[in-house]
Amino acid sequence: MSKIEYFDMLIDTHAHIYSEDFMPDVDEVLQRAYDNDVKKIILPNIDSGSVKRLLDLADAYPHLCYPLMGLHPTSVAADYHEELEAVEYWLEKRKFYGVGEIGIDLYWDRSFLKEQQDAFRHQIKLAKSYQLPIVIHHRDSFDETYSIIQEEQDGNLRGIFHCFTGNEEEAQKITDLGFMLGIGGVVTFKNSNLPEVLKIVPLKNLVIETDAPYLTPMPKRGKRNESAYLVYVAQTVAKIYDISVNQVAEITTDNARNLFGI
Repeated sequence: MSKIEYFDMLIDTHAHIYSEDFMPDVDEVLQRAYDNDVKKIILPNIDSGSVKRLLDLADAYPHLCYPLMGLHPTSVAADYHEELEAVEYWLEKRKFYGVGEIGIDLYWDRSFLKEQQDAFRHQIKLAKSYQLPIVIHHRDSFDETYSIIQEEQDGNLRGIFHCFTGNEEEAQKITDLGFMLGIGGVVTFKNSNLPEVLKIVPLKNLVIETDAPYLTPMPKRGKRNESAYLVYVAQTVAKIYDISVNQVAEITTDNARNLFGI
């Protein structure tokens, strides 16, 4: 990959590079990210089982990796109250930059919908009490997720609808509530509707992300995703808005900095 000189650095606002997929080569992955101007990486948590790897990586690279704390909806099951207690414990114990990854997922399993809704509301209230942004997972669940955000929005709630792939109406609803769209590798796919949708969304409402190791952008499809590949997302967004990659880097970096306080 050829290095691109940016006016400003890039921030990957969503990556799971603490996951087991990266255990053999995480140092090299972080070096490649840094070499490609990705100078900050936001790390959303999954559940109590991922906390140690998450915090070990954040502590090893404190100026590069910024941890979030939360319970992912696909980890919400019968024991979700204990998982939420773990979230509360860690939020009290040390600094985090947001609450996430939280939300509702109806793609894999619908049997715990009520528990997911309860866990989502509970973590939103935690975010408000700590004055932290939230990072929302909403796979096959936009209406269910949005309705809770709409109810809870009292002017003190902010965050990202992670991995946004929706339509113009959904984009408008999100921005009207003061939230940002997290744009990742899907925007580079040939069959994606995102380029058309984003034409109605000001760049001030976007952050960019990889969701590594998932959703690898073109032209790296079929490989494990990593933060260095954020450059391909930035390049595609620049084409959509007909501006330079430098401008995309500057604006989305400012958006992420302001949201996460980094």
